[in-house]
Amino acid sequence: MKKYILLFLVAFGFTHFSMAQDNQYLLSTHILDISVGKPAANVTVELYKWNVIKDTWERKGKSTTDENGRITNFLDKQNSHPGTYKLVFFTQEYFKRKGVQTFYPLIEVSFEMLNTEHYHVPITLSPFGYSTYRGS
Repeated sequence: MKKYILLFLVAFGFTHFSMAQDNQYLLSTHILDISVGKPAANVTVELYKWNVIKDTWERKGKSTTDENGRITNFLDKQNSHPGTYKLVFFTQEYFKRKGVQTFYPLIEVSFEMLNTEHYHVPITLSPFGYSTYRGS
């Protein structure tokens, strides 16, 4: 059955098929470089959580996007709690490697996790703009 599904996906142009999430983790992200229509690989992304008591951001993780522009393993379910988080995408080095000037050396996306369901926080990116949304 899996063989036939794969053939269907390839036949209809769906050559990239991967899960956006890993069930062990609560948070994933994805970067699509819309200036070239491809995932942004090798972009450093840091995760922070707002500490209400200390009135400061605390780093909770750091990772790099894979060849498909994804990070699927932020916030282990066993050690995570609801709260306000932010992802910091370090985009300047990505564009520098491509020989492209960018207006945004980094992008910060803040969001609130209210429960322990999975959250997917992707961005679409170009040298002079970006957009984000709550994915699935």
